[in-house]
Amino acid sequence: MNSFGQVFRVQIFGESHGGGAGVCIDGCPAGIPLVLDDFNNDLRRRKSGAKGTTPRLEGDLPEIVSGVYRNHTTGAPITILFRNENTRSADYNRLIAMPRPGHADFTGNRKFGGYNDPRGGGHFSGRITLGLVAAGVIAKKIIAPVLIDAQLIEVGGSKDIPTKIAEAIAEHDSVGGLIHCRINHAPVGWGSPFFNGLESTLAHILFAIPAVKGVEFGAGFAAAAMKGSQHNDCFIDASGKTLTNNAGGINGGISNGNEINIRIAVKPTSSIGKEQTSFNFETQTMETLYIGGRHDVCIALRVPVVVEAAAAIALADCCCLNTNHE
Repeated sequence: MNSFGQVFRVQIFGESHGGGAGVCIDGCPAGIPLVLDDFNNDLRRRKSGAKGTTPRLEGDLPEIVSGVYRNHTTGAPITILFRNENTRSADYNRLIAMPRPGHADFTGNRKFGGYNDPRGGGHFSGRITLGLVAAGVIAKKIIAPVLIDAQLIEVGGSKDIPTKIAEAIAEHDSVGGLIHCRINHAPVGWGSPFFNGLESTLAHILFAIPAVKGVEFGAGFAAAAMKGSQHNDCFIDASGKTLTNNAGGINGGISNGNEINIRIAVKPTSSIGKEQTSFNFETQTMETLYIGGRHDVCIALRVPVVVEAAAAIALADCCCLNTNHE
């Protein structure tokens, strides 16, 4: 349910308006240098504050509870906790009876018989990605010198990101975005055929990021309109380098040494300021719904670093699997 990985295993926990959120990492090799400052850059990239992001400001200070001694990992499970300090739970009281369109209010309530925490989306909230980002910091150390870079390249179908953000703010609406993730220096041989293929593993964790609705590798869906002579990547040297990269750096579920190329589609934030209608499960009628609280106009603005973390976690697990099999 809330865990990922075979050797490098990550389990996330917490709720948006509960006591906090965090991650427990098992299977991390001992001896990896780790200090609190290592988390600063990636956590800063995930924080709100920029135009189009939520006005909710949290310290997001990591507390390393276990698994680190004298600034090195010990080989024991690592637990990292982030405490919630700036919550306004009353903003969500009405959403128990009237679930937000597009959010997990309805499915979460039915799945857990009404015992789930609905405040701020509870365990379905994007705030839970704090744990992924923290685990990603450690995962990036394991996979070095592999480099992962994710950038937001479009918002609302346009490359003019500031304009689209401003329009959505003025309309009290939200917009989605497109993220391009490039992974370089991954060696040949990571991943296994079929169920543990590298594409399968990466897609699994990328789709676990709240609001992600699409993942494609290389040419992706465009491949369906191509001929084999167009899509095939011709080898041009003894290292396995190819002239084109329509496969996105993966063949048969295994990394081929070329750049791993991924695009990720992020849907518009469900919570919007524009008036909507929804079914009131208490009165059994359709009613006008106004969503209060503090929300991102474009959650995609804060997702690139989460994508990097998720990809790093998947690759760290592949790396550890390969090491164990050697």
